[in-house]
Amino acid sequence: MKLRGALALGLLAVPTVFAADVPVLAELFTSEGCSSCPPADALLMKLDQLQPVAGAHVIVLSEHVDYWNSLGWRDPFSSAQFSRRQADYARLLGSEVYTPQLVIDGRVQLNGSDGRDIQAAITRAAAKSKAPVEVTASREGGEAVVHLSVAALASGKSDVWVAIADESDESSVNKGENSGRKLVHVAVVRSLSRVGSVSKSASFDQTVRLPLNPANHGGSRVVAWVASPSNPVLGAASTPLAVAATP
Repeated sequence: MKLRGALALGLLAVPTVFAADVPVLAELFTSEGCSSCPPADALLMKLDQLQPVAGAHVIVLSEHVDYWNSLGWRDPFSSAQFSRRQADYARLLGSEVYTPQLVIDGRVQLNGSDGRDIQAAITRAAAKSKAPVEVTASREGGEAVVHLSVAALASGKSDVWVAIADESDESSVNKGENSGRKLVHVAVVRSLSRVGSVSKSASFDQTVRLPLNPANHGGSRVVAWVASPSNPVLGAASTPLAVAATP
């Protein structure tokens, strides 16, 4: 497998994404209350920064589950919505619910710390053709104004999803399994919405307005994807949002 970064060795490199690269959505289900999760959080950050798999544009998301919150530390980024989403994936993929769990394109789940298997799964996902998804976004006050365009599908009907994620977040944890640690995360999802659908008979071309995390004065990113009822991701795209203007 040809690599453009040095993910396994933990080396820094300049990320390279080419126009022809196939988007691959990587969703990490994680928690600050889980002592096994920080290595997976760090690996997700490397996937985002290094883009190590030739031919793939890895689009990452951190989705913090809430079922660890009763064990000493309440993850400030956690949501029951992400716990339900993970449980839905578990039923569809015939897997257990655990952290850290990485789901690639809604098709396969892996241990979020297993760099070798993750790179192999991304390579396989990038070999599948994807429906083109176009997304642009701007910041207006406390909202992201997102324009999405998806052509009609060859067959079937699928949902159009949009996530608004903080570029980065960090916590100084003082309770629970990670007590005393400073944790850093990338692409932390703060808003996840199904905004419509696309089918063989109808394309999707709309502008939607979605709330931004008011506590985030740094950068955000918008990630959009199309997923079939059985959840395989048929196409995805991402775009950054500018840093909020200083009053």
